[in-house]
Amino acid sequence: MSGILDLLFHPLSNAIMTVLTGVTALYWITTFIAGDLFGDSGVDRDFSVEGADLDTDVAGDSDEVAADQSFVQKALEFVNVGKVPFMMVYSVFKFVAWIITLASSVVLGLASWGWKSVLTLIPVFLVAYVITRYATKPLVKVYHAMGYNGEEPQELLGRIGRMRSTISGDMIGAAEVKIQSDIVRINVKSKTGGAIEYDAEVMVAGESADKKYYLVVAEVNLSNIV
Repeated sequence: MSGILDLLFHPLSNAIMTVLTGVTALYWITTFIAGDLFGDSGVDRDFSVEGADLDTDVAGDSDEVAADQSFVQKALEFVNVGKVPFMMVYSVFKFVAWIITLASSVVLGLASWGWKSVLTLIPVFLVAYVITRYATKPLVKVYHAMGYNGEEPQELLGRIGRMRSTISGDMIGAAEVKIQSDIVRINVKSKTGGAIEYDAEVMVAGESADKKYYLVVAEVNLSNIV
């Protein structure tokens, strides 16, 4: 028993992956008790907002932002996110990475590496990422048979958000919109071209023709007109 515990938590790379896998296991146990094991766990909402793209942390050129988002989207599609819920894919990835980490620590004798063993997680994650693509393929068939067609998109038009940057003219900025208990960050542009300051409340009034950003207007309420 002590030998198993030593393997699970020594060296540091094993300990990190054991804790992360344990957290995921706890999540699924809680989900199972809640009766939502194969349903929408709510984790995927950030990846399924209807309309324009989600935003990065800073304002910038919309083409560059879209390119970054396209890369992330393709990376998620590679491991079958969309065909299988994100949390399921993420759990498979962590489990595979955990097994590879434990096996490599034995085969390569990483016990003597100490904290440097953490560096091995980089190639481990890359290998686990590729394996996850094929490990989740059986789940694609299962979820397809269950009628799963991806997460239900969230409509943002008409919602109230808060600016995370200052915008004016043709500048593309960031705003955060709360959907239920989730905070979704989106690309935004002033609909009128007028300046909208950081932390100002705005309303999502439309979206661009290419669906790369939303159009917002300053929200008018009693607190900002008095």
